[in-house]
Amino acid sequence: MLIIESFSDALVSGLIAALMTVVNLLPSSVSDAFQYAFMQRALLTSVLVGAICGMLSCYVVLKRWSLLGDAISHAVLPGVAIAYLLGWPFFVGAFITGALTSVGIGAIERNTRIKSDAAMGLMFTASFALGVVIISKLASSTHLMHILFGNVLGVKHSALMLTFVASIIAILAVWLAYRPLLLYAFDPQQAQALGFNTQIIHYGLILLLTLTIVASLETVGIILVVAMLITPGATAHLLTDRFKVMLFISVSVGVCSAVIGLWLSVVFNVASGGAIVLVAFGFFIMALLFSPRQGLILQQWRRRKMG
Repeated sequence: MLIIESFSDALVSGLIAALMTVVNLLPSSVSDAFQYAFMQRALLTSVLVGAICGMLSCYVVLKRWSLLGDAISHAVLPGVAIAYLLGWPFFVGAFITGALTSVGIGAIERNTRIKSDAAMGLMFTASFALGVVIISKLASSTHLMHILFGNVLGVKHSALMLTFVASIIAILAVWLAYRPLLLYAFDPQQAQALGFNTQIIHYGLILLLTLTIVASLETVGIILVVAMLITPGATAHLLTDRFKVMLFISVSVGVCSAVIGLWLSVVFNVASGGAIVLVAFGFFIMALLFSPRQGLILQQWRRRKMG
């Protein structure tokens, strides 16, 4: 156990040192905010969350799974509350209830006449309501409010390591299954015709989303993680038609949003999760207005020029 703790401490210290090498190249007005240990842990966690949310955001946008991400994020709340009551790590309860809700959505969709959007709505509202009921019975819900809205400035070492492990798992999964995931995102029928098991790909991607949401709990919180799973991919989708480029842009938007939002939350003393999401939305608005092909301003200029 001591060896594992020593290794994790050394790993975090090395990652923070590498990150601060880049941060210290920025103007002092920006870099000075990250000279404290708690800010450095928050920065590393935010970068990791921004990267994995940005990566999976591409699949969420292409598969039109925005509501599914919302469903999973709300579904983990009762698991978090139950884990809090039992003294378990939040990760355990959140991942179990998130996975069960995902399976429940699939079961309702396959075995009834209910369509996927209605199944998602039913499951996530019921799960979220259960979580609210459990929280209302707790003597103190202060810590659980951090799970709802995020508290990256107070992130613990264990949560940071969970985020790092989740990031590695997500990156490895996407790298090893890049082609099947790509085919499934654009044309599930073709993926099935080529011999890929689309059901395994489907639930594997859902489990990756659940893992990412759970890992993002203490950074942007349950409610706002949905935005980080949608906005970077939607922004990248406006800027390119090539999937590899979309992945790169989406991850870049996720990371930049996390860093800038964290810095702004310190400067203006506002909620870190909300600041991160608002910065990401700002990137989306810029792409919406100024995208070379789909930007509203450039489209308007072309119409006037043709007219």
